Amino acid sequence: MSRYDEARAEPIGDRAVVVGGSMAGLCAARGLRDAVEEVVILERDDLPHGPESRGGAPQMSHPHAMLEAGRATLEDLLPGFSDGVLAAGGLELDMTRDIAWYDRGGIVAEAATPLSALYASRPLFEHVVRERVRDIPGIRFREGCHFIDYQHDPASNRVTGVRFRDEEGTETALDATLTVDATGRTSRTPAWLERHGYPSPDVDRVTVDVTYSTVRITRPPDAQRGVLIAPEPHRPRGAAMLPVEGDRWEVLLQGLHGERAPIDRQSFLDWADTLPLDDIATQLRDQEWLSEVQRYPFPASVRRHYDDLARFPDGLVVTGDAVASFNPVYGQGMSVAALDALALHHELPKGIDGLGPRMFERVDDIVHEAWRTAVGNDFTFEQTTGPKPFATDLLNRYAGRLVARAHNDGMLTEAFLRVFRLERPARSLLYPRILWRVLSPRLGIARRETPTL
Repeated sequence: MSRYDEARAEPIGDRAVVVGGSMAGLCAARGLRDAVEEVVILERDDLPHGPESRGGAPQMSHPHAMLEAGRATLEDLLPGFSDGVLAAGGLELDMTRDIAWYDRGGIVAEAATPLSALYASRPLFEHVVRERVRDIPGIRFREGCHFIDYQHDPASNRVTGVRFRDEEGTETALDATLTVDATGRTSRTPAWLERHGYPSPDVDRVTVDVTYSTVRITRPPDAQRGVLIAPEPHRPRGAAMLPVEGDRWEVLLQGLHGERAPIDRQSFLDWADTLPLDDIATQLRDQEWLSEVQRYPFPASVRRHYDDLARFPDGLVVTGDAVASFNPVYGQGMSVAALDALALHHELPKGIDGLGPRMFERVDDIVHEAWRTAVGNDFTFEQTTGPKPFATDLLNRYAGRLVARAHNDGMLTEAFLRVFRLERPARSLLYPRILWRVLSPRLGIARRETPTL
């Protein structure tokens, strides 16, 4: 998909309403402002004015990743985004030189090319985006507002706005040329469609039964390194220790399919002791704990196939987690939300009629790449249930061999991470030069040693 181009913008109307002020809603609002005079963001929470968690988003306490496709798109939509994150205390680190990435029984080699990424807490990422969106003339936030229903004109097959309870608790209405559902996994749009005679999207649900537990600990200012440990079928426990702003590490422990992440300090330490690298356990004992253990359950990845609907009302689109939400271990959510907004940007100049189906078709390509990566890997665990993408078992065997070879082959590390970062399609892992390095006799390069934190 081509990048954001302000020159493509064409006016479509006076007002757009975005329901939901999380990352997906913020990105959509930014893209819409090019095409309408006013964008109103309706948010049920009182939004913080600093890098703090929102009350209605418990997952914000856990580590989040900003993949390169998301970072580049946000930089285009909101120039200075990356510098804003760094100015607020975030870090720019190399994904393989500064982060020890353990998978398939070893640490992957440093990538052949430096692969930088931004590291910060989710509240900081969201704060930087939100404040830049606030600064755009014509975008208005209305907080403490609770969505009730869409306004609908059956004669014209069109959503014409929303009804909601406003800041004072009074039911009111707001007309809009375009309404965007950015309310996440709890989206009411499928039920609304069914009630109003439209087909409701089919849903793929892949059960992973994941629990995450996170603590924040102090970090020496010069210790700008981290650790990622991927869960494996013989060890359904994963972990991450990522450096973020404020001289802190966010430490996450993850359990799948019955392995319940710990909820108290001693259990957290005991879990860390079972990991294949001792860095996390060491730092948990050496550093000061800045928070209590916070646990978050994620039962299943969910994908709604809006792209397959035969009928859909004009004046409405759905974005972000309301379309597809993925196992958070892959860190795709914020980046897919940004790419969804980019898809909307490219479809707006073609007009409001048929906008929803056109956008869903374009978004399906984005979701397909992210879904195949996340859900495909989840099916390495035999307990995972749900619709399995075509050829998943064969591709998983190939990917497992690729990652194992990446322990001592930086070109394979780079190829894998370019896909993981949503920069390149998964098919790029089947290019002849990659196939050869995966399937040929071993190259005899020394394995990477564990870096010192």
